[in-house]
Formats: sequence, structure tokens, C-alpha cells
Amino acid sequence: MNEPIRWLSTKDAAEYLGVTLRSLYRFIDEGTLVAYKFGRVIRLKEQDVERFIETSRIAPGSLEHLYPEPKGPSGREPGGGPQSASGPGSQTRGV
Repeated sequence: MNEPIRWLSTKDAAEYLGVTLRSLYRFIDEGTLVAYKFGRVIRLKEQDVERFIETSRIAPGSLEHLYPEPKGPSGREPGGGPQSASGPGSQTRGV
């Protein structure tokens, strides 16, 4: 026997996903999350929300661009440290 459909309101679906209503509406509008409109009411199937979660899984190794390897021996980019003694503001007055 088929299980009954469990419907979620947009508010409940957004809370379930941990996103704002605005983000939820964007997912729906972009077609990445299926929703249904009954008159003025938008509802989502709980099964569709769970499927959306699974398809949003991040593949290992796909986030390297978010933590690039440090540059230089100290982990800083070259030229990012304090100014050298010969740099601006280090002028000496003649006596």
C-alpha cells in the first residue's frame, strides 16, 4: 500500500533545510527544488525535500578553491608583511 504524501509548508521546508524563505523560493524558481501551488498556497513534498538534500551533497575534493594553499614560507603572500626599513616613512634626518 502507498504511504500518504507528507506535505510541508514553505516555512517548514525552509526550517528543515536550514535556509531562509528567500533561498527556498530561489531553489523553487530555479527548478532545483520541486514545489506545488494550490491556489495561493505553496507546498512541498517531504520526499522531494529529502531528494533535494541528497542531490546537494558536496563531492570530496570540490572545495579546494575555498582554502587555497598559503604562499611563501611564512604562510603569507609575498609583500604582505611589515614594511622594510628602507620603505616609506623610514627617512632619516640629516644632522
